[in-house]
Amino acid sequence: MIKHYFSKPYAKTFIVLIFFFSIHIKAQTFTDSNLPIVVINTDIDPNTNQPIEIPDDPKVLATMKIIKRPDGSRNYLTDINTAAYLNYNGRIGIELRGSTSQSLPKKPYGLTTLKANNTSNNNVSLLGMPIENDWILNSLAFDPSCIRDYLSYNLSRQIGDYASRTVYCEVVVNNEYKGLYILQEKIKSNVNRVNVIKMADTDNTLPNMSGGYITKADKTTGGDPVAWTMPSYIGSVDFIHELPKPENVTVQQNDYIKGQFQNLAATSNAHNTDLATGYPSVIDVPSFIDYMLLAELASNVDSYQFSTYFHKDKEGKLRAGPIWDFNLAYGNDLFMWGYDRSKYDVWQFSNGDNEGAKFWQDLYNDATYKCYFSKRWNELTQPGQPLNYNSLNQFIDETITYISEAKVRENQKWGTIPNDALEISNLKSFLSNRISWMTGQLGSFSSCSNVEIPSLVITKINYNPGVSASFPTSNDLEFIQIKNTGTTTVNLTGVYLRELGLSYQFPANSTLAANQEIYITSNKTTFESKYGITAFGQFSRNLSNTSQKIVLADGFGNTIDSVEYSNISPWPNADGNGSYLQLSSTDLDNALASSWTAVSDGNLSLAENPELKTAVLYPNPVNNSLTIQAEKPILNYKVYDVLGRLLYESKQDSNTIKTDWSLYPKGVYFISISNENGSSTKKIIKQ
Repeated sequence: MIKHYFSKPYAKTFIVLIFFFSIHIKAQTFTDSNLPIVVINTDIDPNTNQPIEIPDDPKVLATMKIIKRPDGSRNYLTDINTAAYLNYNGRIGIELRGSTSQSLPKKPYGLTTLKANNTSNNNVSLLGMPIENDWILNSLAFDPSCIRDYLSYNLSRQIGDYASRTVYCEVVVNNEYKGLYILQEKIKSNVNRVNVIKMADTDNTLPNMSGGYITKADKTTGGDPVAWTMPSYIGSVDFIHELPKPENVTVQQNDYIKGQFQNLAATSNAHNTDLATGYPSVIDVPSFIDYMLLAELASNVDSYQFSTYFHKDKEGKLRAGPIWDFNLAYGNDLFMWGYDRSKYDVWQFSNGDNEGAKFWQDLYNDATYKCYFSKRWNELTQPGQPLNYNSLNQFIDETITYISEAKVRENQKWGTIPNDALEISNLKSFLSNRISWMTGQLGSFSSCSNVEIPSLVITKINYNPGVSASFPTSNDLEFIQIKNTGTTTVNLTGVYLRELGLSYQFPANSTLAANQEIYITSNKTTFESKYGITAFGQFSRNLSNTSQKIVLADGFGNTIDSVEYSNISPWPNADGNGSYLQLSSTDLDNALASSWTAVSDGNLSLAENPELKTAVLYPNPVNNSLTIQAEKPILNYKVYDVLGRLLYESKQDSNTIKTDWSLYPKGVYFISISNENGSSTKKIIKQ
C-alpha cells in the first residue's frame, strides 16, 4: 500500500528491518475473537501436496469462510462448519498486494469472490458491505496504532464523501494465524463505491468520451504505464489510468481526461474563478476541499503525489478522491528509514516533499477557494462534528476498545506495537496540535459565509416512469422539474447537479425567469414527443428506481436545493405506475415526504392554471365540510392521501364545490383541481 521505492541509503536499513520483524514472529494458538474471523485455505498444489503459496500475481484459487455470528456475540474457530455463523463460505482468487508493505512478513492481500466454477465473479455482501466481488485485506503496515486508515476512511464517509468501507477482522491463512486486518472495499466503479459509469473503447467522441474515469497520481509499482506527467513546484507527478484500465484506454480518452487536468492547472494558476471559464467550471470544488482537509488533518505524507485518486463521471465535473493510503499520517512515518515528515505544523501540499501537482497549491492560494476551504474546516470542527477534537477522541477510544483484544495477539505475532498506550496518546496529541495549527492558519471566511442562493426549487421528479406501447422504455421518460420561486430572473451559469449518479451543468448565461419552470430530462426527444413540452436540457445517466439524492448547487458547490426521494413509505407511490412525484406547494419543505404527492403523468402537459392557483378552499383545517371556490369552473377534482394514493375523484362543472370530509381520518391530504387550461394542487389538513 505504500508507494515508495528504496533508495540505496535505506537498503541496509530495510534488510535490518526485515530481520527485526522475523525474529519477533511467534506461533500461537488462536481460537476465538470478538471480531469476525476470516479463514482462507488455498488449493493444494498437486506437485507438492501442500497448500499453494500466495504470490504477488496472478491470483491463486482458495476457499474463504468468514465466521460472524449474526447476533454480534463472540466468534469461534469451531464454528467453521456452522452455516448459520458463516457470513461467507465460498471460492476466491487471492494474491499479495501493495508495494513496500508486501515486503514485510505480514502480508496484505487482494481477493475476488468467485462462484463455484472458479471463474465467474461472485457479487456478494461481506460483513454488511454492499454487494461486490473485489476486496482487500489491509495488513495495517507501518502503523503501530492499527487505526490510521480506519479512522481516515470513516471520517471521509462521516463528512459525506465516499471512502472504502472498513471492517476489522482476524485472519487465518492455511492454518496459520496472521493477525489483525481490515477487510475493505477496493476502489472501483460501482454505484455503491465510486459512482461513475464505465466506458467502452468505442466511446471516443463527446458526450460518451467525457466519462467515467478514475485516475490517480501514483508510482507505477504495479507495472501500469504512466499516462502523463504534470509539474509540481519541486519536480513532477505521474498520473496513471485506473478506469479505463491502461490497456483499454484509447488515445482520444487519454487526451480528453488529460485535458481536464491541464485545464484545472491553467485556471487555478490564473486564479480564474469565473463560473463559465474558470476552475469552478472544471472541478467539483467541495470534493477538492474535502480531500485537502482530510489529507491535511492527517498530515498524510503520501497525499497529492502518491495514492491520490480523482474521478469524473460522464458529462460531470472532475472530482478529487476517494482518499487512500493513510498509514503514514497523524505524526507517523517511516522513521526506521530516516523519514519524519508528518508534522502538525506544515502543509503537506507545500512542504518540499511529495507536494503533488501545482494545482493543489494554486487552489489554496486562490482567495475564493481558501475562503471556502476555511469555511468548510470551521463547519467540520464545530462541537458534535466529525473533525471536532472531542468527536475524534471519542471515535478513537471506541475503536481502540473494540480492537484491543486483537491488538494483543497482533503484537504477540509480529511485535509491531511496542507501546500501544503511548502510540494512542501521541496520536491524540498530534490531532489536538494539528487542529489548533490549521485553525490559526486558515483565518476568516466572512466573504463566503453568506452566499446569496437563487430561489430554485426541485418541484417534480419522475424516477421510474410508466411505459406504454408508444413509449416502451422507462429510462427515456425520466425528468426533473425546477422552478424559480423568486421575483427576479436567475442566471443559471455554474449551476449543476452535484451528487454523483446524475450529471448536468447548465449552459453558461442561460436564465430562468421569475415564477417559471424548466424540465431537464433523461431523453429530451422522447420527453418532448410524449408530453408536447420543450425540455430545457438532458442529464446523463438515470435516476434510481429506489432512492436517490438530487442536489442542485451553484458553481462553488453551495447547495441550492436538495431532495432525497424513496420508493417506500412514507413517500407517495410513483414507482412505475404512471405517476410522478410533485411538490404540493413551494411553501413546503421538499425534503419531507409529506410535502409530495403522486400525480398521473397524463397531467404533465397541463400547466398550473393561475385561475385555479388562486382558488380558495375553506375551512382549512377541515372537520366535516370543505368548500372549493374558483374564478372559473372546475371540471375535475381528486383527493389524495399523503402517500399519493387516489381516494376520490369527481367530475364537476362549477365555480363552487362543497365536499364531504366527515368520513376521512385525521391527517394530511391533497386536492388536485383542474379545468381545460391546467390544474393546481392544494394541501388540506383534516382535524
